[in-house]
Amino acid sequence: MIVCSCNVLSDHDVRNAVVAAGELPRNAKQIYGCLGCSAECGRCARTIKTIIDEALGPCAKACCSGCPHTAANDESAHDFALAAY
Repeated sequence: MIVCSCNVLSDHDVRNAVVAAGELPRNAKQIYGCLGCSAECGRCARTIKTIIDEALGPCAKACCSGCPHTAANDESAHDFALAAY
């Protein structure tokens, strides 16, 4: 199913990017980067985030301090805070 009509990205593209990335992407912006494109209208961001969460499984909900994905979470939160500031 196409989830981003601007960049013609499918749900399979997003899932494959999550699995193939060295540092697991945790948000839509990181997925766009993995796939070599950028957000256009942004309507797909929630759907992409849902697919990321499904692909990462339980780790997407709550990473423990020893989890290798915690650093990616911290970076995303930092980027979001800077953008909001």
